[in-house]
Amino acid sequence: MPKIPELVELLKSGVHFGHHVSKRDPKMTPYIYTDRNQIHIIDLEMTVEKLKEALDFLTKVAATGGVVLFVASKNQARALIEKYAKECNMPYVNYRWLGGTFTNLSNILKLIKKLKTLEQKKVSGELEKYTKKEQLEFQKVIVKLNELVGGIKGMEKLPAAIYVVDIKKEKTAVTEASKKGVPIVAMVDTNVNPEKVDYPIPANDDAAKSIELITALVAEAIKEGRSKFETNQKDK
Repeated sequence: MPKIPELVELLKSGVHFGHHVSKRDPKMTPYIYTDRNQIHIIDLEMTVEKLKEALDFLTKVAATGGVVLFVASKNQARALIEKYAKECNMPYVNYRWLGGTFTNLSNILKLIKKLKTLEQKKVSGELEKYTKKEQLEFQKVIVKLNELVGGIKGMEKLPAAIYVVDIKKEKTAVTEASKKGVPIVAMVDTNVNPEKVDYPIPANDDAAKSIELITALVAEAIKEGRSKFETNQKDK
C-alpha cells in the first residue's frame, strides 16, 4: 500500500475544507472535525483511516487482476482522472457518464466497437475514398465517441471496482454501480451521504490539489497490486 501522507501534507492540499455548514449531509457528521467561518472542516484523522481502508481494498483488487474504472467529469478533475488512470493502465470516464454504462453495457460496447472501426478505417486510409466533407463528418463522430467512450475502449465487461471523485455529480454512475454490485471507492465531501459508497474517503472533492493527492494515491495502490498480479502470473 502507498505511504499515507502526513496530516501537514493533507492540510497543504486543502483536503480538510468541506462545504458551507448549510450544505452538510447529516451522514457526514462523524467525519467533520469543526467549522470555521461557516465552512465545515473535515477530520483528517478520519480521512487517513478511511484512505488506508480504500487503498488496501484497491491494492487487493488489482492484485487479483481486477479492473478499476476511474470516474470524474467536473472540470478541475477531468485531466487528473485521465492522467492517473492512464498511469496505472485503467479505464476512465472524464466527460459525461452515459446512462446504461453498467446497466446496459451491450449498447456501450456497440459504441466502442463503432469507435474502434472508424479509427481503424482512418489509420488504414479507407476513409480517404470519401469526400472531404464526409471525412470531416467521420472525424467529428470519432471525436465525439472518444469523449464518450474513448477512456473505456479496453473495457469488455463490468469492472471489479469504481473510483469516483464527486458522488453528487456522478450520481448516475454511483446508482448503476450499486445496482450491479460493483464496489465503490469515492472521495466524499461534507455535502454527500457517505453511506452510498463502500469505501468513502472524506476529502475536499472540489480543489484540484486535493483531488490530485487522493487520485495519485489510488493510482499508486493499483500499480502496486497490478505488479503483484503480474509477478504471480509469471510464477505460474
